[in-house]
Amino acid sequence: MKKGDNGNKSTDESLDVEDDKTTDEEGGEKVNMVQADNAEREYEFSPVKVLKITEYGGEVGELEKMKLFLEKLTCLELVKVSVYAITDKEKARITSDLLMLPRLSMTQIDAFKTQLKRTEHFPEYVFYDGPPFATGLPHYGHILAGTIKDIVTRYQTMTGHHVTRRFGWDCHGLPIENLIDKKFGIKLKSQVLEMGIDNYNEECRSVVDLYVEEWEKVITRSGRWIDFKNDYKTMDLAFMESVWWVFAQLFDKNLVYKGFKVMPYSTGLKTPLSNSEAKGTYKNVSDPEAMVTFPVIGDQDNAAFVAWTTTPWTLPCNLALCVNPEFVYLKVRNKHNGRVYVVAEPRLSALPSFANAAADTKKAKGGDSAAADSYQVLEKFDGASLVGKKYEPLFDYFSDFSMVLASSTVLLPLVKTITGRVCLENKIIEQGEGLVVAVDEDGLFTERITHFFGRYVKDADKDIIEAVKAKGRLVKTGSFTHEYPFCPRSDTPLLNRALPSWFMRVDEQLKEQLLENTKETHWVPSHVKDKCFHNWLENARDWCISRSRFWGTPLPIWISDDGEEVVVMDSVDKLEKLSGVKVFDLHRHHIDQITIPSSRGPEFGVLRRVEDVFDCWFESGSMPYAYIHYPFENKELFEKNFPGMFYTLMVLSTALFGKPAFRNLICNGLVLAEDGKKMSKSEKNYPPPLEVIDEYGADAVRLYLINSPVVRAEPLRFRKEGVLGVVKDVFLPWYNAYRFLVQNAKRLEVEGSGPFVPTDLATLRSSNVLDQWIHSATQSLVCFVRLGDGCLSALYRKLLTCLFQHEVVVPYLLKFLDNLTNIYVRFNRKRLKGRTGEDDCHIALSTLYNVLLTSCKAMTPFTPFFTETLYQNLRKAREGSEESIHYCSFPEADGTRVERRIEQSVTRMMTVIDLARNIRERHKLPLKTPLMEITVVHPDAEFLDDITGKLREYVLEELNVRSLVPCNDTLKYASLKAEPDFSVLGKRLGKSMRLVAKEVKEMSQQDILRFEEARKLTIAGHTLELTNIKIVRVFKRPDGLKDTEIDANGDGDVLVLLDLRPDDSLYEAGVAREIVNRVQKLRKKSGLEPTDVVEVYIESLDKDESALQQVLSSQEQYIKDTIGSSLLPSRLMPSHAVILSDESFQNVSKLSFKISLARPALKFN
Repeated sequence: MKKGDNGNKSTDESLDVEDDKTTDEEGGEKVNMVQADNAEREYEFSPVKVLKITEYGGEVGELEKMKLFLEKLTCLELVKVSVYAITDKEKARITSDLLMLPRLSMTQIDAFKTQLKRTEHFPEYVFYDGPPFATGLPHYGHILAGTIKDIVTRYQTMTGHHVTRRFGWDCHGLPIENLIDKKFGIKLKSQVLEMGIDNYNEECRSVVDLYVEEWEKVITRSGRWIDFKNDYKTMDLAFMESVWWVFAQLFDKNLVYKGFKVMPYSTGLKTPLSNSEAKGTYKNVSDPEAMVTFPVIGDQDNAAFVAWTTTPWTLPCNLALCVNPEFVYLKVRNKHNGRVYVVAEPRLSALPSFANAAADTKKAKGGDSAAADSYQVLEKFDGASLVGKKYEPLFDYFSDFSMVLASSTVLLPLVKTITGRVCLENKIIEQGEGLVVAVDEDGLFTERITHFFGRYVKDADKDIIEAVKAKGRLVKTGSFTHEYPFCPRSDTPLLNRALPSWFMRVDEQLKEQLLENTKETHWVPSHVKDKCFHNWLENARDWCISRSRFWGTPLPIWISDDGEEVVVMDSVDKLEKLSGVKVFDLHRHHIDQITIPSSRGPEFGVLRRVEDVFDCWFESGSMPYAYIHYPFENKELFEKNFPGMFYTLMVLSTALFGKPAFRNLICNGLVLAEDGKKMSKSEKNYPPPLEVIDEYGADAVRLYLINSPVVRAEPLRFRKEGVLGVVKDVFLPWYNAYRFLVQNAKRLEVEGSGPFVPTDLATLRSSNVLDQWIHSATQSLVCFVRLGDGCLSALYRKLLTCLFQHEVVVPYLLKFLDNLTNIYVRFNRKRLKGRTGEDDCHIALSTLYNVLLTSCKAMTPFTPFFTETLYQNLRKAREGSEESIHYCSFPEADGTRVERRIEQSVTRMMTVIDLARNIRERHKLPLKTPLMEITVVHPDAEFLDDITGKLREYVLEELNVRSLVPCNDTLKYASLKAEPDFSVLGKRLGKSMRLVAKEVKEMSQQDILRFEEARKLTIAGHTLELTNIKIVRVFKRPDGLKDTEIDANGDGDVLVLLDLRPDDSLYEAGVAREIVNRVQKLRKKSGLEPTDVVEVYIESLDKDESALQQVLSSQEQYIKDTIGSSLLPSRLMPSHAVILSDESFQNVSKLSFKISLARPALKFN
């Protein structure tokens, strides 16, 4: 008894298609996809599977045995790939299932904790995780930052470091207090005091852990490895004590003082904001504008300054007027009423132009010609001459001031009303305790402003304008639309308010050292450091480090009632010793009541703590020390590894230790909603992160985010479709290459060769050019990710530069995967399927195995789930492999396997193929139609040797061409033209452009060739390079041939010619390819695997069967080699044959036939 001839060597479902693409019945592209069935059938390397089946043998029933077997395989097995495409949504969902498979595996073996344990003796790589606020759910911005951090820390672990990764929580500050204020309807500071600081702070503490569980769920699901169990919180006693120590060091260095500063102030939150907090919260609003007069004391013409403001509430608080000393000002007389004004020259047109301006100020309007006619210029002078003059104030609350000051901050040519800021700069008022303020912390006028006492300042605008009008001092009023800053949390208008605060000296003491320390750091992208951060430091002012709030780390300053004695605590121990009180918590309600006896004696009373707490950015800047409780613990660890937000980190490290806080820094941009707006939970303008992760997989989200402008510190509009694109463009091709390996390894086993055991990479050698090329390309990928430019001493720096600057990993990976699937696997189908001999097949499969294993290890920091999925099966083919890919070392870069010439030749070969395909498309000639000849034109003799030698068979087979002709004469089939690049040269050459352009256009063929070789040219004294001149190659058709008979295509480097003339001798080969293509499609429709054994029959449907018989006879060997079996005539099909599938094809190259697939029939001797 024997089996008949069969089709057991079927082509692969996607990578062995003879045509450009296959299409389904509706015209859509067929793509291999994943379906969750028969998980154990195809993708498990046999030795392990056999052991597992044996393990569950014995008395267990078959159904129960399979159930137990699949349960054990759930976390390790890959799922089967189906035949035809399904919807994009289903495709992504199934692929995400594939990407989630290793989650159970990594959880069961506790891979993160195990990795930390295994690397604990390695050199420490210090990683700081800046704490997020715990007041909301994580969004894509957090996932992006976490992904970047995770990539770097995973990479450092794989390159021989121990990386401690502790999650941190920013627990203090306005975000927490704002929640409590909303909960209890708190609007005034007095309401907090009525509630009790103890009750208020404990309410704040209670909401800190509100979202911790959700954060851990999202961050862990996104693939980030970080320790949530051993986290740190800024509200912990140990953290707060280290913050005290930091402050005490600064105080001892005389870097701390108390003073007044005009700052953006939120009346909604009752606290000042930093400039950065107030910077991005401007809104377009309509405010009342007022033009008012200030009579000049002692002026002979009774002139009055005319000042303009959009904040009338500042008029009762006015301390001075401000002019720009460089602007020109005019003294003018109104021709109708005789009033004399002092006004900036360009703003004369803004004055009202009719006689009784004061009588109807709401309707008063200016105009250029009208104003010129209405006013007589009496005098012209510069702004500097006005400085120091006195004027009559509008109100007498601050009559001791009222002086004209100079400031270059007056950017518009106006006289401006001002309050405290410029007065402080000009020392009209002094910093200190005695400054009287007109507006309290709730935004209400104080008792000193008697006419408007207790009024909210913005509500008093209209009444103030009326009061000014009643005094006869109003020139003009109206409304003015402009941008005004609002509090980002309370959405209330910000006020500039002079406040007593504690400051750290930055401007005079630290600025130069900050600039020098910043030079020692590496930033990606670099322009953020060189421009944004450098400019910030150049304009650095003293840092206000205190806030008049409740929930925060209290300032550790105790002061006597007379202000003469100050004690700063640097530890809990010091406070306990000086006060005699045991301290268990450092928040205000636990220590505000603690007093310290005066060291001068009982008669001087006690010292009490100041009420302020730290700005939470001071806490964040202290993180490198506070999260490990330095210097009270971990002193050796810190001092050995220091240095490790941005500005605050740099300022504190410079002040404390005189060196930068970090060496490398990655800046990312903002992740916005698809419409370009800020992501808003209330507006629901973005998809929930977990929804996208569950649908497409965490790795797809990770790659989408890091392959975007956001890693270049630019904004990203998040699109769900972009994540789907990563699934289709990255993971499916990657998985298909892996699947092809396992399919053919399984085929070897089925055919009796035994389990596949790959040859180790160290001993694997091959004479095949594509084996050499893919090894070289893989090593280039490793070098790209690991070394950047190959400089070992700058490993991490170059890694960052490579990942997030000029080139990023994802495009490089996309190109590598495209090369792997569409060049290596596609062009090596016969070798991988064993049709060139078992030994050659084993070399090809070993090459593919090692390439996949190496590329998985190289990409593990970026795609931890997917690489683990593939690795869990790949490792079973090699004994002694690590239990998880996350225990593996990063691949070493082997420069000896990088062969640039082969890589360049294969790249050019693909260019040749692409150019030739384009010619076919232009002439509507499918690849199934054979052509006689292709000519490749290139001056490089080595490339022509490669293309006609090692690579020749691949070009001919891929393009279905019979012969390849090399040509190194670049002018034989093309003429050269030179065109100047006006966009590049225009600005540079100016008037010389015309002359240079004329000379360039008149360059001869030989001139152009010499220019290409020398790479530079001098014309009229100007040196031009290759990037300045465009070289255009124009195809010269050989004499006697039409454009339908020969055509060419080029890319400026390679020129390709295709002979398009039909040849009857090629007809039969073309029909054979059509028949093979139909067999492949029918196998796909039948759901057959490459290892499935079938018999293939063909029957002619034409009256004259001789034409088909002639094709089958002449092309018998090609058909057998391609489909792996003979194509049997239908008359040989046994009557008892089981037909799996059949289909009739009409008018295929003028032939009609029927193909049938049947189970192998038993034949008896």
